[in-house]
Amino acid sequence: MDKFVTRKSSETSKQPEEEKKAPPKAQKKTKKSQNPEENSTANPSAPQGQSSDISYDNWLEQMDSSWRTALDSYLTGGKLRNIYTWVSREYSEHTCRPPAGEIFTAFRLTPFNNIKVVVVGQDPYPGPVEAMGLSFSVHRGVAVPGSLRNIYKCLQQDKKLNFTPQKHGDLSAWARQGVFMLNAVLTVRQGSANSHSKKGWESFTDEVIKVINRDCNGVVFMLWGAYAQEKAKSVDKKKHLILEACHPSPLSASKGGFYSCGHFSRANEYLKSVGKTEIDWRLDG
Repeated sequence: MDKFVTRKSSETSKQPEEEKKAPPKAQKKTKKSQNPEENSTANPSAPQGQSSDISYDNWLEQMDSSWRTALDSYLTGGKLRNIYTWVSREYSEHTCRPPAGEIFTAFRLTPFNNIKVVVVGQDPYPGPVEAMGLSFSVHRGVAVPGSLRNIYKCLQQDKKLNFTPQKHGDLSAWARQGVFMLNAVLTVRQGSANSHSKKGWESFTDEVIKVINRDCNGVVFMLWGAYAQEKAKSVDKKKHLILEACHPSPLSASKGGFYSCGHFSRANEYLKSVGKTEIDWRLDG
């Protein structure tokens, strides 16, 4: 049986010899990353890298059964197993994010037959504790990344909504209501953004978008930034609503008009027009 052996996170892994010998006060300060998404404060209670073995079957079992049915032709074709082989080697040789048991969180929390909104991100946060299997989301207790803070600003400025930003960044409540929060690439090597791109994940998530487009009706696709907007080529505008805006990252949100895009209230208006329950975008404290 294939086994997925994950490397322990940097918080618990063996320290290099020179670090072990140096007294705490003599250690050099770690240079802060230029990527704002990598500088969130670590929380010891947040899930860390796992050291347990995960088989390919266990990988699939992370998904809700409705997804395994919807993606049956892709899964039986062996393409995801090829991705598994490469990713499992990465996790055994490097610290990667999210933890191996959270790679398919979006597929677990949002069943295929409950999809109302699709939010497409690029790849997971590369920091040590942020990524948790939902695009843009982090676990409670982890500092809210810049992109998510800007998403909160967009919601707060939408006068049609009653949104109050929370101190946490856990978007699981949205996922359970039918907001499928998908990253185009589902894993990343810690500290190295885009390190798992062009390794097979894109073909998988392209298939996911195609299956949603084909088998679902009246879905809202929120595509932020040029990378996500490439997915629009697989979406039938006659069956679904496509909402496009610049990426919510601190580098582009204020310049590109993201805050005023109104995507969240527009999504609810569309869902109501096609007879679906609206999303409650508010989050518990």
